[in-house]
Amino acid sequence: MRFGPAGYPPEGKDAFGSLEYTRSIGLDALEVGLVRGAKMAEERAVKIGEKAKELDIRLSCHAPYYISFNSDKPETRERSVEWVMDTARTAHNMGAYLIVIHAASYGKSPETALDSVIEGLTVCKDNMDNEGIDDVILGVETMGKKGQFGTLDEIEKIVAELDGVHPVLDVAHVHARGNGALKTEESMSDMLNQFFPLCGDIAHFHISNIEYGDMGEKRHLTLDHKEPDMQVLANLLNDHNGDCTFICESPETSADAVLFKSMFPKFQNQGQV
Repeated sequence: MRFGPAGYPPEGKDAFGSLEYTRSIGLDALEVGLVRGAKMAEERAVKIGEKAKELDIRLSCHAPYYISFNSDKPETRERSVEWVMDTARTAHNMGAYLIVIHAASYGKSPETALDSVIEGLTVCKDNMDNEGIDDVILGVETMGKKGQFGTLDEIEKIVAELDGVHPVLDVAHVHARGNGALKTEESMSDMLNQFFPLCGDIAHFHISNIEYGDMGEKRHLTLDHKEPDMQVLANLLNDHNGDCTFICESPETSADAVLFKSMFPKFQNQGQV
């Protein structure tokens, strides 16, 4: 199991310092935020990857927020492929194992969303194969707003159609979309039982708390809000033998990543993964 922040912690001043800071506080994963644009010079990406490898930090990347494979604008769908490919190339150069994708909004045509996302990701996978990018997973995130494509049921249907695509389980998003769906150990366990068969060799989680309303997600919160109670999740996962990455997206990305790790009884006793 590995734990880390979403984005570069500001304490590090730059990418390399942020990686060093991340390791210095006992974390060993980091999700590089490419949400405003994913193009990066190959030399810089390689250097960041080399630094992460030196520090034994597992990297992932978050693709731009603009992606929408279900847009009613053909140019947006085409650009969505480009944004995914830019992210995949950067991840490949860094040695990041997975990219996180917000696949679509339902928009005016919710009935076409699933097919549109599968079509778009199929083009991305074909392009990646043609470019020899075979070490990057396309991770489709569970989404927190009810107008967005991305329930675990929907992503399960994508996984059934496409190799190399797995869900990214944003636990708080599941909670918000279900109007507080993860209040009990049973509900958390049911979610994990659906997720783990779909996640491949490494289960990729996003961790935070969340404010929500009738339409789902409003904003991310720190873990002390207990919406949902992440101690319940840690208890359930404590004896899990599979590999996991936990990326913290709360307003306190580094501090709450450390806090979440400390919630696992086995890390309290052993002090390490």
